[in-house]
Amino acid sequence: MSKDYYKILGLAKSASPDEIKRAYRKLAQEFHPDKGGDPEKFKEINEAYQVLSNPDKRSQYDKFGVNFEQAKAGGGFQGFEGFRDFSSFADAFDFFGGRRKSQNRDFGFEDIFENIFTAGSNGSFGRGQDIGADMEISLEEAYRGVEREISIYRNGVCRECDGSGAKFGSKMKDCVQCRGTGKIEHKGGGGFFNFSQIRICPACRGKGKKAEKECEACRGEGRVKEHKKLKIKIPPGIRDGQTISLVGQGEAGAAGEQTGDFYINIHVNPDSRFIREGDNLLSELPISFSQAALGDKVEIPTMDGWLKLKIPEGIESGTMIRLEEKGMPRLHRRGFGDMMIKVKVKTPKRLSKKAKYLLENLKKEIE
Repeated sequence: MSKDYYKILGLAKSASPDEIKRAYRKLAQEFHPDKGGDPEKFKEINEAYQVLSNPDKRSQYDKFGVNFEQAKAGGGFQGFEGFRDFSSFADAFDFFGGRRKSQNRDFGFEDIFENIFTAGSNGSFGRGQDIGADMEISLEEAYRGVEREISIYRNGVCRECDGSGAKFGSKMKDCVQCRGTGKIEHKGGGGFFNFSQIRICPACRGKGKKAEKECEACRGEGRVKEHKKLKIKIPPGIRDGQTISLVGQGEAGAAGEQTGDFYINIHVNPDSRFIREGDNLLSELPISFSQAALGDKVEIPTMDGWLKLKIPEGIESGTMIRLEEKGMPRLHRRGFGDMMIKVKVKTPKRLSKKAKYLLENLKKEIE
């Protein structure tokens, strides 16, 4: 059955990337298996997010609709279902006399049928799905780098048959359904609209061979459900919204096919002391009127600890002081960004009579 990824995440089709991310994070926390959630629902939520958070995959999903899952599995179109968005088959061509003009040449029926003949003939069958998760870290962890352990629930390689789907010692023989070719040809249509479609054999998954006896542990799938703990190394300098990929740590493919990948979406939590802009850090330093006028030395927080900062006399409110190499590490590069400190002179709001008298005399002296 085709899945409505927008409905799974509780979103409208016009949802923005931020809305998709927020909906996923909320549902992922609710249904995470480690928190007593439904593993199958959690997997479904991850699958929906992996499609809708990727602009290219989302575009394909929006385009093909209910046929998206068939298209991404390499199955191509089922007959003429690929034209379901047109009011009739002829509307797909915008033709005149059976042909239409493209920018460089005539475009005819044979162009469309050429795609139908070859659709899915080169696709891979049973590749494991990519899966993903969200991870929150502090700004300090993003500064220093951190190693985290995460528990996932996935289809893993069956240990009994090592992913082959065959019972140990079982002989391999030609697949009866495809006669050892790994492909099946479907013919359809009638009259002028005869066509054929070559698809990967679902019985042997395109291999052309099948075991005489299937593995009992995985029932010939080559994969079983499992809990898996992964260690995630988060490099120094990573930014909010960036993704770490672990190749081959996603869902296992069917009967020894390629394993999918695992993606970790990093969310760096805000820090009350700093605002991050790229590799630079911004902070605000409130000082008194007397400190601004006379100068001073004050301690300020940095990612490496406290630092004494010299404030020159006569500094004005709004002045920016740059501390080179005191920002965030440059991801996968040498060096650091800078730290920018904005001076904010505090104006006293309640003054005693003596303070007012002294300021009046100071005003006369300065002027």
